[in-house]
Amino acid sequence: MSTESRPATDLVKTGLRPETELTTRALVLGAVLTVVFTAANVYFGLKAGLTFSTSIPAVVISMALLRWLGHATAQENNIVQTVASTAGTLSSIIFVLPGFIMIGWWTGFPYWQSVAVCATGGILGVMYSIPLRRALVTQSNLPYPEGTACAECIKVGSGDVADKDSVESGGKGLKAVLVGSLVSALFLVMVQARLFLGDVAHNFRLGSGRLTPVSGFDFQLSLALFGIGHLVGICVGVAMFVGALIGWAWGVPHFSALHPAAGDAGELAGATWSHYVRYVGAGAIAVSAIWTLMKLVNPVIGGLKAAMASSRARKEGKGDTLPRTEHDIPVDQVGFVSLLCIVPICWLLWNFASGAGLGQHALLLTIGGIFIVVVIGFLVSTVCGYMAGLIGASNSPLSGIGILVVATTALFLVVSVKSSLPPEMGKALVAYALFVTAVVFCVAAIANNNLQDLKTGQLVESTPSKQQWALVFGVVVSALVIPPVLDLVNKAYGFAGAPGASAHALPAPQAGLISALGQAVIQNDPEKWRLMGWGALIGAGIIAADFVLSKATRSMRLPPLAVGLGIYLPTAATLMVTVGSLVGWWFEQRADKAVRPEATKQLGVLLASGLIVGESVLAVIFTALVAFTGNPFPIGVVGDSFNTASELLGGIGFAVVVYLLYRWVETLAAEQPPPSSAQRAEARGPTMM
Repeated sequence: MSTESRPATDLVKTGLRPETELTTRALVLGAVLTVVFTAANVYFGLKAGLTFSTSIPAVVISMALLRWLGHATAQENNIVQTVASTAGTLSSIIFVLPGFIMIGWWTGFPYWQSVAVCATGGILGVMYSIPLRRALVTQSNLPYPEGTACAECIKVGSGDVADKDSVESGGKGLKAVLVGSLVSALFLVMVQARLFLGDVAHNFRLGSGRLTPVSGFDFQLSLALFGIGHLVGICVGVAMFVGALIGWAWGVPHFSALHPAAGDAGELAGATWSHYVRYVGAGAIAVSAIWTLMKLVNPVIGGLKAAMASSRARKEGKGDTLPRTEHDIPVDQVGFVSLLCIVPICWLLWNFASGAGLGQHALLLTIGGIFIVVVIGFLVSTVCGYMAGLIGASNSPLSGIGILVVATTALFLVVSVKSSLPPEMGKALVAYALFVTAVVFCVAAIANNNLQDLKTGQLVESTPSKQQWALVFGVVVSALVIPPVLDLVNKAYGFAGAPGASAHALPAPQAGLISALGQAVIQNDPEKWRLMGWGALIGAGIIAADFVLSKATRSMRLPPLAVGLGIYLPTAATLMVTVGSLVGWWFEQRADKAVRPEATKQLGVLLASGLIVGESVLAVIFTALVAFTGNPFPIGVVGDSFNTASELLGGIGFAVVVYLLYRWVETLAAEQPPPSSAQRAEARGPTMM
């Protein structure tokens, strides 16, 4: 019987023990992990431009601690990771808030104002994700790679598996996860020791002259990205590769030819991609997002109707007739909490506009700002949830969403009030655009994460409403931590591009990009619009190509949003995902010919999940070491002179490890499973009474 149709009482009989789901110890443990991971994510994100997902490390830690405490369930583990996942998600606000320092509007981060932005926006994102759950999770075939990996870890680690004959409960599933985790962790140790080069990256000029166009590629040797590729599947992997080709086979050479410069090919390629190609990618994402929203209208409306029907049934005392896995926060409570968020957001917008010297337009700016937060926020939440389902929450280009929101807000300001203000008020308009963007960014980031968490909950049969309240709790904890950490980092290092920044200032690349675009729109820079227009045309072409494929083939598609992501994201984040999807497809073709096809495929998924787990957990430790030592390779045993050898060793080692892992999984799946208790009884013969 499926989870959707199983009565709540039957769920208790399976040993899932829902009464031990939302516990005090789960909230406390989740809060502690949130504080630690938020601090690590803020620093790492400002330094490298990337934040890491905290769900899987939280699951691994909570499984160990809760098992030691005793009487833990899969659902309680899931609550811990749900709370802690906000550390990886709400920390993404660092892609916006440092922009205030960079444009010289703030010198520090006002504590309660920053907390209010993060908390109200984040909680509103939780509320928005509730009606989206049915449309994008339970009634969707999106892979949600990180949510799936997290669920598999919980199931094999807790033993709460209903099917006792599955590979998850027979020992093979746990072995696949553990081996994958151990191997990916050891591989990361080799990379951090610099015996293996972390990525195979090369940039080059397309000709012999000093001013010829440039291009390049970057294969990041990451078993976690490889595992994500296996989970997302061949269509998404190929689509991201098509996007990477558009970005680096056309975009970077084209724009570097239009703006030639001498010097290092790698620096020119990176600058060209950052200043030109990313805006093309943002335009492609925008068109693809609109197309995605159009296709999701009916499912979202259906999800809203189902949520209202569920709420009515519970009000009428018929809640026991619904599966526990269909118990969301009731719609009336969602509306009330949303209103509790919208009212202070209105005050925040009014107060900021008045304090910025825009008091005569404060009412208009507040109305326009709240429209962007409420309406645009819901739309981008839908798109972010879809992207998380497509390629994972960690790989969703939230900074691309920030680009679109700041451009929309800045355009509203130009049309509505700029003409009636003196030129010196331009900085105030940029600051207001960043403020609105910060609120929307929190809404979108949490919705992006929450749907991934709800996918995990669906797979381990958690109660959605308890997860949703746990996420609200996590948002509040993370919001309280982020501003002081940002202040600490700002005082210690500063941000590149800010007035008086030191040579050791952290780059904060996304914040610089978003604030620069806000300034460009306010100052009427047509180039950025032209670049996004090119991206929109490319996105429209990809939509047409995908439509043709849908009519001409049964299974091959070209998801437009995945192509846009391939243009926008660096090749270090996309090429290995493509490799993982191709190898995963090859593995499943071989599995179809195996003795136990489904078991083989299932073990492949568990292995890929383990690859994500091992690297993710160890990455947190190395991030902390880097933060405390200031050394990017704190356990490095060789220097730059070994790079050529380590590149060769890393590439060969990666290929050999992947080949051996998949062959081992095929062998493991082919092994005869242990006999069940019924089979053993049958072998013994009838029992004499």
